[in-house]
Amino acid sequence: MPVSRKELTIKIKVEPRSSKSGVVGPYGDALKVKLTSPPVEGKANKELIEVLAKAFGIAKKDVEIVSGQSSKNKIVKLRGVPGKAEALLSKLSKSRNA
Repeated sequence: MPVSRKELTIKIKVEPRSSKSGVVGPYGDALKVKLTSPPVEGKANKELIEVLAKAFGIAKKDVEIVSGQSSKNKIVKLRGVPGKAEALLSKLSKSRNA
């Protein structure tokens, strides 16, 4: 997961139609995110942007789905989060390995 001073690009594994929405944690070389929305008419993508913005403490406009618009495997770009993102990703990795 490359980190620059201005943005972070991460792989996301989406699980639509879940009972709860939220960032689950590492999933191989990706970050797993559960969504309650179905994968139709962009509903799951819209919810993914909302969930990631909230989790990383950034505006929805700073979350961009770069690829995988119609796939469960996506690449997402987050802007303005390097310090926060590293701390959150580290926390998720530790909780997964505990």
